[in-house]
Amino acid sequence: MNVTKFEHSCMVVSKGTAKLVIDPGVFLAALPDTAGIVAVVLTHEHADHFSADRVRDILEQSPDARVLGPQGVADAAAAEGIPVEVVHGGDTVEVEPFTLRFFGEKHNVIHSSIPVIDNVGVLVDDEFYYGGDSYTAPGVPVALLAAPVGAPWLKIGDAMDYVLEVAPRQAFPVHDLTLSVAGKTMASGRLEWATQQGGGSYHVLEPGESIDL
Repeated sequence: MNVTKFEHSCMVVSKGTAKLVIDPGVFLAALPDTAGIVAVVLTHEHADHFSADRVRDILEQSPDARVLGPQGVADAAAAEGIPVEVVHGGDTVEVEPFTLRFFGEKHNVIHSSIPVIDNVGVLVDDEFYYGGDSYTAPGVPVALLAAPVGAPWLKIGDAMDYVLEVAPRQAFPVHDLTLSVAGKTMASGRLEWATQQGGGSYHVLEPGESIDL
């Protein structure tokens, strides 16, 4: 299995010729190849994670791809004419050749004035975990973690505690386009330390770079 990072929080998981796309949002420039995509997972409805245009681009080339997300995503996507299979924390969905396990229910709090929306984390093949915009830990061993490094809801100390709790064998930063180069470097240094405390290794990936599992 291979995980490739794209802009912000978009990732593509590949096994053979099959691909799973996670959170294609408005910051995604383009995917180099949208053929062979079997599913799209949308962790929540915010535009930096769900772009209707990007999902349509995928479905044009992979019309049989399943689109999965929480109820809030399904509601937002319905207004765009995009059908979404609703998933909840605790669900397991088989999308050959991937097994997807979902965790959590809600987005992290940004501010008391801003409604808290639906959010799910996803564990792919019991190896790769991404929590979306939450600190929901899967509670099982994780080979690779996509760790948020910068966000309106993120305090770096909380992000460090999250990485310490998950204790992945490998981690890389996502949700990074809200940061300057200096800010990303500084925050990544903190998450690298947290990853190392569990014996793991930390890798900063640029768009198009990947990790093999």
